[in-house]
Amino acid sequence: MPTDNSQFTIPEGELFGRLGTSASGLSSEQAGRIAESAGLNVVAAGRRQGAVLDLLDRCRNPLVIQLLVIAVVSYLLGDLRSTAVVGGMVFLSVVLSYVQEARSSRAVERLQKLVKTTVTVIRDGRETEVPLEEIVPGDLVILAAGSLIPADLRILSAKDFFVTQSALTGESMPVEKNADAAQPANRAAFECTNACFMGSNVLSGTARAIVVATGARTYFGSLAAKLLARREATSFDQGVRGFTWLMIRFMVVMVALTFVIVGLTKGNWTEALLFALAVAVGLTPEMLPMIITVCLSKGALMMARKKVIVKHLNAIQNFGAMDVLCTDKTGTLTQDHIVLERYVDVTSRPSEDVLRYAYMNSYYQTGLRNLLDRAILAHTDLDVELNCGKVDEIPFDFRRRRMSVVIDYEDRHVLICKGAVEEVSSVCENYQVDEDINPLIRLIRDDLMDEYRTLSAQGYRVLAIAYREFDRAKQAFSVADESELILLGYIAFFDPAKDTAGRAIEALSRAGVAVKILTGDNELVTRKVCGDVAMTVTRVATGPQLAALDEAAFAREVDEANVLARLTPDQKERVIQVLRSRGHVVGFLGDGINDVLAMKAADVGISVDTAVDVAKESADIILLERSLLVLEDGIIEGRKVFGNIVKYIKMGASSSFGNMFSVVGGAYFLPFLPMAPIQVLVNNLLYDFSQTGIPLDNVDPDYLKRPRRWNIGSIQKFMVFVGPISSIFDYATFGLMLFFFRCRDLGLAAPARLAARFASAAGPDHTYAAALFHSAWFVESLVTQTMIVHIIRTQRIPFFQSRASRTMTLTTLAVMAFGAWLPFSPLAPVLGLVPLPAAFFFWLAGIVATYSILTHTVKRWFARRFGLD
Repeated sequence: MPTDNSQFTIPEGELFGRLGTSASGLSSEQAGRIAESAGLNVVAAGRRQGAVLDLLDRCRNPLVIQLLVIAVVSYLLGDLRSTAVVGGMVFLSVVLSYVQEARSSRAVERLQKLVKTTVTVIRDGRETEVPLEEIVPGDLVILAAGSLIPADLRILSAKDFFVTQSALTGESMPVEKNADAAQPANRAAFECTNACFMGSNVLSGTARAIVVATGARTYFGSLAAKLLARREATSFDQGVRGFTWLMIRFMVVMVALTFVIVGLTKGNWTEALLFALAVAVGLTPEMLPMIITVCLSKGALMMARKKVIVKHLNAIQNFGAMDVLCTDKTGTLTQDHIVLERYVDVTSRPSEDVLRYAYMNSYYQTGLRNLLDRAILAHTDLDVELNCGKVDEIPFDFRRRRMSVVIDYEDRHVLICKGAVEEVSSVCENYQVDEDINPLIRLIRDDLMDEYRTLSAQGYRVLAIAYREFDRAKQAFSVADESELILLGYIAFFDPAKDTAGRAIEALSRAGVAVKILTGDNELVTRKVCGDVAMTVTRVATGPQLAALDEAAFAREVDEANVLARLTPDQKERVIQVLRSRGHVVGFLGDGINDVLAMKAADVGISVDTAVDVAKESADIILLERSLLVLEDGIIEGRKVFGNIVKYIKMGASSSFGNMFSVVGGAYFLPFLPMAPIQVLVNNLLYDFSQTGIPLDNVDPDYLKRPRRWNIGSIQKFMVFVGPISSIFDYATFGLMLFFFRCRDLGLAAPARLAARFASAAGPDHTYAAALFHSAWFVESLVTQTMIVHIIRTQRIPFFQSRASRTMTLTTLAVMAFGAWLPFSPLAPVLGLVPLPAAFFFWLAGIVATYSILTHTVKRWFARRFGLD
C-alpha cells in the first residue's frame, strides 16, 4: 500500500512510537530487525524476473510467436519432424538468449555495484553512511542539496528546503517542504507539505526527516510499473521494431504466394502448406532478439573493462552513435584538484580577514559542499572562531549564484555572503580595507572587475566575499537581506589543466565526436583552460547572450559555439534539446545537481561514480574514472556492439530477399519442390546456429572511425542490391543439377545401395532425382549463406585484410562441414537427403568462390555509392 496521510498528520512522538524509533534514530540492532520484515529498500517492479516469467516474456516477441504458431500447425498436420525442428529454433532463440543474457547480466550487475548510492542516517546516535537499499522505516535521514529522497519521508526540521518531483508529477518547478505537522486530515499524502517521496531529489536547503515507508510500499513503488515503462524508445529500438514487422509482412506475402504456386503447380495442397510454413521459418530473423541482447550484454562487459559501467543496456547504441559530447570543464579538461591560491582585499593585498570570513561561510553552510568549499576548508591552520552559533542560512541557487550564512559573531548577527563576483558586488554598497569602510564607487567597482577579468583570463576561478551586520534581535533572514553588503575582497582558485585532456579531445575528434564545453563558470576562465589543453575555440557564447536571442538565433549560436559559459541549468537543458532537434546524437557528462536536467534531456546521460546521488541515478553510463580517454574507449565499444547487430540484420535481410526469388521461381518451374519442408527447416536451423558467434566478432577499425546510427533505408537498399546475388547462384545450382547431373529426368536410376529406398516413389518429390536435387541445393544454399557472412561482415578483403573472430570462424566452419556431411550421414534418410557425387563439390567450390568475389565487388560498390552505414 502507498503511504497514507496519517503518517504526516499525527504528532511526532506518536509517529516515533508507531515506527519504533526515537529522536536519536535507530540502533544498528533495531535496523537489522526491521530490515528482516520490511525487506530491502528497492522497488519490486525493477527487480529481475524469475526464470519462468523471463522465458515467457521472451516468447511474446512477434518472431517467436510466429515460430510457435508454425510448430503448432505442423503438429496438427502430422509433421512431427518439422515440429521438432521449429521447436529447436525456438529453443535456440529463446533459451540460448536467456542463458547468455542471464550470465552477462549477473556479471554486469556485479560491476554496477561498484557505483554505490549512500544515504546519511543517524544510527546508534551518530551520523553514518549506509547503502540506499538498506534504509528501513524509522531511520532518521539527513538531507542536503544534491541528495536523493531515499524513501517516503516525513520532514522533522527543514531550512529553505526545496525538492523537485518531476519524476513523479512531470512538474519541473521545485516545491518547498517544511516540518509543519498541522496538515488537514483530508489532505492526500502527496499534497502534504511535510512529506517527501522516493523518486524526488533535493534542489537546495537542508532537512532532517524520518523514513515512513520503503521499497514497494512507497508512493513511487505503487507507480513503479508505469514509471519504469515510460522509457522512450530510442531510434535503434524503433528501427529494430520496424525491421521486424517489415520482415513479418514480407514473410506473410511470400508464404501466401508460395502456397498458391506450389498448390496449383504440384496439386498437393497439404504439401504446399507445409512447404509454405517452412519458407516462413526460413524468412524469419528469429535470432534477432538473441543477437541483440547478447551483443548488448557482452558490450556492457567489455565496456566495464574500460572503466565504463552501463546502467541501461539500450544506451550502448546511442553511446556509439553519439556525435556531440557536451561536458563541463572541471575534472574533464582540468585535474579536478582545486587549490586556493589567493585571498586579497579590494586593493589586491593579502587579507586574513577575507580568508577567515570565507572559511566561516564554508564551515557553517549545510548545503552541498563543492570543491571550492573543500579547498577553503583545507586551511586548517587558520585562526578562526568556530564556536559561533549559527542563526540562519540562505542557500545557493543558480539564479543568484551566491549563498549566505548568518552567525552569532562578536555580539552581532553577521551575514557572510560568498559567490560569483558580479552577483555579490551588485548587492554591495561599501568596501572594507583593514578597518576602514568606504563607499563602493564606480571607479573602485571597475578596478575590481578589471582584476577579476585578468585573473579569469589566467585561469583562476574567482569568488567575492562580503558581509553585513544585524542586530541580534533579528532571527529570520531571506534573500532580501543580501543587500547593502560590505565587500571584503575576493578569493582565487586554480585547477590545473589535465595532461591527457588534449590527447583525449583529439582522439574524440578523430572518432567523429565534437566536444562542446557547457559550464556555469565564466568565459575567460573557460577560454584559458581550453587553450591549455590545445582545444580550438571556434566561438564562445554566454548564458546572458543566449537569453536575449530568439529561437532561430539561439539554435545558430549553439551550433557554431563550442564553448558555452555562464549557463544556468535550464539553459544547459535547452542547449541539449536544440542540438538534438538539429539531428545530433548528444551525450552529456555531468556530476552535479545543475547537470541533471541536461543529463535527462540528452540521448546519453553520463556521470562519474563520485557524482552527487541524483546525477548518478539520472545517468545511463557511469565512468569509474573521470577522463575523456575512458569515454572514448567506451564509445568505440558501443560502436562495436552496434556494428555486430547490424551485421546480422544485413545478412538476414539480404538472405531472405534472395531466397524469395529462388523459392518462388523453383516452386513454379521445377517438377518437384525445390527443397523438402524438413530440409528447409534444418537448413535454417543450422544457419541460425552459425550466427551465434556474431556478438563476439571483430569489427574493422574503419567502421569505428565515426558515429554509426540506425539507417533502415541503407539496410533496405543493401537487401535489394546484395540479396538477389544469392539467387543467381541458386539458379546456377538448379541448372547444374537439372542438366549436368540429369535431375530433370524423374526416372533417373538411384545407386544400387539406394534402389530399395526409391523403388516405390509416391510422386515426383519422392524420386531419386528430386532427392539428389534437394541434397545439392541444401548443401549449396547452406554453405554459400554461411560463407557469405565473412564477405558481408567487412568492407575490406575478407580473410586477408579482415578476419572474423575465432568463435565466429569456428561456428561457421563447423556448420558448413556439418551441412556437407549430412547427405552422407545416418540422418540422411530421415531428412530425405542422398549422398552427392564427388564432382558436385568441385562445382560447389567454384560457385562459392565466384559468389564471394561477386558479392565482395557489389558490396564495395554499394559502400562507395551509398556509404558504409
